[in-house]
Amino acid sequence: MPVNSDIMHALRRVIDPEIGRNLVDLNMIHDLQIGAGGRVGFTIALTVPTCPLRDQMAGDARAAVGALDGVTGVDIKFRPMNEAERKAVFSLSHLRPGLPQLKQFNQVQQVIAVMSGKGGVGKSLVTAALAVGLRRQGQRVGILDADVTGPSIPRLFGLASGGLRASEQGMLPAATKKGIKVVSANLLLKEEDTPIVWRGPMIAGAIKQFWTDALWGRLDTLLVDLPPGTSDAAIAVIQNLPLKGVILVTTPQELAAMVVRKAVYMLRDLKVPILGVIENMSYFRCPETNHQHEIFGPSHAEEIAAAAGTTVWAHLRINPELAALCDAGRVEELDLPELQALSERLVASV
Repeated sequence: MPVNSDIMHALRRVIDPEIGRNLVDLNMIHDLQIGAGGRVGFTIALTVPTCPLRDQMAGDARAAVGALDGVTGVDIKFRPMNEAERKAVFSLSHLRPGLPQLKQFNQVQQVIAVMSGKGGVGKSLVTAALAVGLRRQGQRVGILDADVTGPSIPRLFGLASGGLRASEQGMLPAATKKGIKVVSANLLLKEEDTPIVWRGPMIAGAIKQFWTDALWGRLDTLLVDLPPGTSDAAIAVIQNLPLKGVILVTTPQELAAMVVRKAVYMLRDLKVPILGVIENMSYFRCPETNHQHEIFGPSHAEEIAAAAGTTVWAHLRINPELAALCDAGRVEELDLPELQALSERLVASV
């Protein structure tokens, strides 16, 4: 029959994927009990109540303890850490010596912005589709919604207003059903249609805070959904975030292409890599005749890609079913080969 020390020793091999340390050192194991028949039970205290990796940690813990002689079963419960416990975790000075506490916790491998310059072209849809595709490939993904005054990301994922919580250690991102972390101004509001009437400097400051003060943890990719334009919000992202590159979104109209080229020239002057161009609403395919209709005219995506020194990644069609999923907050249910291919293209390009 194992004793408490045996179980705690086994649990030292279980690592919190967000922080990179074992559950015992992080004081995440509580209420350990060993039943007469060899059944072990304990509680894992989570740093974030909606932790998307809780099942992974539970599976690893169950396997580690279940392998001990005399253990006949493992029962695991969860609870959120209280403020004192969470503060202790994030103040561990030995996580990575010499770095500020939040920098020790946040380890984001790459930051990719989705931009257009033009409004209404589908930047948020492309951002969401990329996030969903990357998550299906097993990546740890976050979305920073930099469209502070016109945020769409929470609605796409069905996230309720008020889902962004603050603590002494920083902002706790909301998590989607599939474990994508999201920080958005709309998650700070009680009602999603409450207007945010801020001037440019306040918007730039909020974006910087979303990056510096959020508890992102370990991410493979952070996607940034930029608003229209080439001023405060875009400059704030370029100056404050370690961008690996930008994906440009356009639509077929020449008017859209003209505005997107402004973004191309700005990014080129600032020496920000442009990874690819995506044309949204390129055409509509009639379900009865299968005929392809260019509702908004011929494509100008190749011209934009040539100006940007990159390639066209995709021509996305008008899809009423996809629009319905987005309106219903069920974008994670999308199952379209052309959208899944985008995330695969992103992985291959960086």
